[in-house]
Amino acid sequence: MTFPQFGKLPSFYKKLVVVALVAIALASAVSYLTRSKPLSVILKQVDRGNVEAAVSNTRAGTVKACRRAKLSPPAGGQISKMRVKKGQRVVAGQVLLELWDEDMHAQEQLAQDQLRTSEMRTREVCAMAEAAQRDAERSKELREKGFISPQQLDRALTDAKSRQASCDGARNDIQQSRSRIEVVKTGLERMLLRAPFSGVVADISGELGEYATPSPPGILTLPAVDLIDDSCLFVSAPIDEVDAAKVKVGQSGRITLDAIKGRTFAGKVKRVAPYVLELEKQARTVEVEVEFTGLPKTENLLVGYSADVEIVHEVHDKVLRIPTQTLLEGKRVLLYQNGKLVERGIVTGLANWEYTEIEAGLNEGDQIVFSLDRPGVKAGAVVQPEATPAAK
Repeated sequence: MTFPQFGKLPSFYKKLVVVALVAIALASAVSYLTRSKPLSVILKQVDRGNVEAAVSNTRAGTVKACRRAKLSPPAGGQISKMRVKKGQRVVAGQVLLELWDEDMHAQEQLAQDQLRTSEMRTREVCAMAEAAQRDAERSKELREKGFISPQQLDRALTDAKSRQASCDGARNDIQQSRSRIEVVKTGLERMLLRAPFSGVVADISGELGEYATPSPPGILTLPAVDLIDDSCLFVSAPIDEVDAAKVKVGQSGRITLDAIKGRTFAGKVKRVAPYVLELEKQARTVEVEVEFTGLPKTENLLVGYSADVEIVHEVHDKVLRIPTQTLLEGKRVLLYQNGKLVERGIVTGLANWEYTEIEAGLNEGDQIVFSLDRPGVKAGAVVQPEATPAAK
């Protein structure tokens, strides 16, 4: 096959060929310059690790103390001495306040005086009883020898018995006096408000000179002292009734606090309420208490902080997993293969906000798209891997 010589063509055809060649060259240049560049995406490699199933609270929980007492004196009276201040740390048994008790101290002194009088009287009466008993013994000997009459012996024996009875009565008076002293001391103890446990004084509502009364049953009165044991703290949080059956005492959990950002504290479920709260008919919850397993020494945890809990109820170890945020609707992922994205259906298992277990559809080492929110990221797109996030 031979082609016509370019130089032998008419000038019209020559111009037409030149124009065609120029057009082809321009089209090629435009196509090269305007070609689409590969999309930059972040990929994540399918690996093995642990996947946990957990439940969280539906509303914010509250940090509470294992022991907190709103204390009032056992008896009513005027506050004469305030022994503590707000924020002060106290030990168990320490006196927090005293009520006016001078009248009871006077009663105690009177009871002590009565006790001393009874003891002196007892010594006298019992000494006379011992003398009468000795006389009775001698009278028996004399009667046996015939020196005294039966009537005289009878009088001696009767006198000894009478004086012994007086001695026993005097000794009983001593015991009564001691009992009266104990009664007065018990009353004096009721004038003192003592700390039932070690802790910190959160609040004081009574002042010197004010009249303090114990709280009668069914009647709410302000406590004189609010005492908190902050050596043991827990979070009380509501869990949706749908998830409540999964929560058991002893399960591990994680606690986060709004007041302490970026920190997670270890916890353990110590109580699951045996009933459902029906505050709202469409939002029934079960109260769960998660105790801090170790109070941090560098953080100032305060009672009343708002908190969230995450309770782990199931764990799968060393399973295939992917970040949950790489999962598309319908349990699909975008798989990276030979510079392009391919849509792949998968079968999932255990899942949480961070990781999802892969039961089928992917292999260890496969790379999937992590940055799904970038424009143009879809099946068939030509992509350029940017980076792989470090495994957590």
